[in-house]
Amino acid sequence: MATGTVTASFYGVESKSDIGLNLKKSVDFVKVINVQRVKSRKAKGFVIRSSKTDSEIAEFVPATDGSPLLVPRRKYCDSIHKTVRRKTSTVMVGNVALGSEHPIRIQTMTTTDTKDVAATVEQVMQIADQGADLVRITVQGKKEADACFEIKNTLVQKNYNIPLVADIHFAPPIALRVAECFDKIRVNPGNFADRRAQFEKLEYTEDDYDKELEHIEQVFTPLVEKCKKYGRAMRIGTNHGSLSDRIMSYYGDSPRGMVESAFEFARICRKLDFHNFVFSMKASNPVVMVQAYRLLVAEMYVAGWDYPLHLGVTEAGEGEDGRMKSAIGIGTLLQDGLGDTIRVSLTEQPEEEIDPCRRLANLGMKASKLQQGVVLFEEKNRRYFDFQRRTGQLPVQKEGEEVDYRGVLHRDGSVFLPVSLDQLKTPELLYKSLAAKLVVGMPFKFLQSNTLLTNSDGWQDLATVDSILLRELPPLEDSNSRLALKRLIDISMGVVTPLSEQLTKPLPNAIALVDLKEISTGAYKLLPEGTRLAVSLRGDEPWEELDILKNVDATMLLHHLPATEDKISRVHAARRLFEYLAENALNFPVIHHIEFPKGIHRDDLVIGAGSNVGALLVDGLGDGLLLDAQDQDFDFIRNTSFNLLQGCRMRNTKTEYVSCPSCGRTLFDLQEISAEIRERTSHLPGVSIAIMGCIVNGPGEMADADFGYVGGAPGKIDLYVGKDVVKRAIQMEHATDALIQLIKDNGRWVEPPVEE
Repeated sequence: MATGTVTASFYGVESKSDIGLNLKKSVDFVKVINVQRVKSRKAKGFVIRSSKTDSEIAEFVPATDGSPLLVPRRKYCDSIHKTVRRKTSTVMVGNVALGSEHPIRIQTMTTTDTKDVAATVEQVMQIADQGADLVRITVQGKKEADACFEIKNTLVQKNYNIPLVADIHFAPPIALRVAECFDKIRVNPGNFADRRAQFEKLEYTEDDYDKELEHIEQVFTPLVEKCKKYGRAMRIGTNHGSLSDRIMSYYGDSPRGMVESAFEFARICRKLDFHNFVFSMKASNPVVMVQAYRLLVAEMYVAGWDYPLHLGVTEAGEGEDGRMKSAIGIGTLLQDGLGDTIRVSLTEQPEEEIDPCRRLANLGMKASKLQQGVVLFEEKNRRYFDFQRRTGQLPVQKEGEEVDYRGVLHRDGSVFLPVSLDQLKTPELLYKSLAAKLVVGMPFKFLQSNTLLTNSDGWQDLATVDSILLRELPPLEDSNSRLALKRLIDISMGVVTPLSEQLTKPLPNAIALVDLKEISTGAYKLLPEGTRLAVSLRGDEPWEELDILKNVDATMLLHHLPATEDKISRVHAARRLFEYLAENALNFPVIHHIEFPKGIHRDDLVIGAGSNVGALLVDGLGDGLLLDAQDQDFDFIRNTSFNLLQGCRMRNTKTEYVSCPSCGRTLFDLQEISAEIRERTSHLPGVSIAIMGCIVNGPGEMADADFGYVGGAPGKIDLYVGKDVVKRAIQMEHATDALIQLIKDNGRWVEPPVEE
């Protein structure tokens, strides 16, 4: 056994001798004990355990095979093979307890003017009646802070004791004032003590940096002491888009910067022996959001901290888009047992956020209660903290093949849909439902510009379904249905059908769907030579059963667990499958086939798809999806599939919107303006537009956007290109036209397609 210390931000150690570790960084040490030797791949490594919790916090493995440099495989959740809720301390917010020993709490935020006490009280009561556990209210100035006392007193008189959270930006004195009446204070480390970000690269000496930290401590300490005095809770809420110039100059606009920004404030709390706080790491990009929370938790494991987490995707937008982004980000983390309170940020009325919040919370609680997962396996290849997509080998055209198979999968993520025999009876309607273009009743795959594109990757398009699953083939004598399928195959759309169907009612050039048993028995060899195969599997099979894949020429794999499966987690089963493929250098494309029960609510379908498929795609694991809900509207399933790919930053098929959920700071009717902008710009795939109610959610929060529409003053709009303001104080009635002109001036506009 060896003993040593390692920093909360340690980068690696070098193995120099048999008796110790040579640490490569030496600041902010955390004591560790019980450094155990282990073997990892071809070299020795170490497992480090925390002296505080005696739990494993990092395994050191060679940076490359044979390298003397050991780097940590960092722990970010309690288990990688099943959902185990991360153990946390309990934080009290008024009479509501947050933490792993309690249900996942749901919350939202008011949209009224905080100075309008009656309207705010009425909205808080509506939110409480819908079942929220907490409600947040923006408090931007002295008048709003004064109103908070009246809001709290009025609610108490009406027997509403729901905890109230003050949302603070830029205003430490206001935080001090409202801490006397509200139950929790949300501070944003990016703007509470640091000046507003100007997105400037600053140069700091160590002394300069230390002085900035001293300034933060001076400004923040009074609030911490007041929260201790009054028994208040606090949320240290970092946002990806509102990091300070100081943090971005050191760490970049990155998850690492988000974590360090929050830790600066947390260290002050701990120095003052204040522990009644939670963390959040929000971003409008679900991929960045997931990485930031994971990094935060990994650092907490190293430091021996156990503070609860508030989860949310900020500026998620409205409707299905907002629900999908939130499901991808929040659901991914819930699957790993992370998260103690959640908010789904929608550009809708706040009470509309409660239902999707509850559905997500139920999903997380069920997974952790059942500890859904798979048998224990070692995970070496998944990238937890940075996105690196595993891309399966796309189909390559083979000599002698009559049709082009290169279009059955899309390089940016494929969409499969199940099709029934009834749909084949109306071919033109089916083609339209698959988003294929029609020319004289014949289907084609087109770009938005109506220009057919052929390249080395085969037929490529924006939003046309790539392949279909046909569980039952039409009878041989049904020439019309078979002609409809032939026309789809001729435009390089894959038709996947079970082996039994292909053997009894063969459809030329269809792809046969086989399972591992049919491969092991050799039943698939009854097919004509050269028939393309798709292999369906669960992912939880014993390794020796999966070994048969080494000898199969498959076009793709379909990862599928029956909808009736309860104890097995499809996320963990898929991760296990990808681990097997990586260890055996198998590069089959993998399609996530998720089956939904009949009668499922639409929101449950969206949340289930985002949580189960999105949790894999944000790690770059997967090449497409098949959402299988036979009683749901076909267009809804298709749109949900493309929304999921776009939310995971894979395949852009429509305009991306970053839209804040509105609050008391909003300077215009956000829902009305958002709908107007969407109606006129939704045909611009690859373009991202931010619609922000005020400057707090302005240039920083829209880090991913190409263009920004931001409330600058009552009735006035500022327009941005990226993070740079280019036009100020535009009258509201002219602002949407000015935004469209700005898009045109930057060469990103195309005219909407003409309906056929």
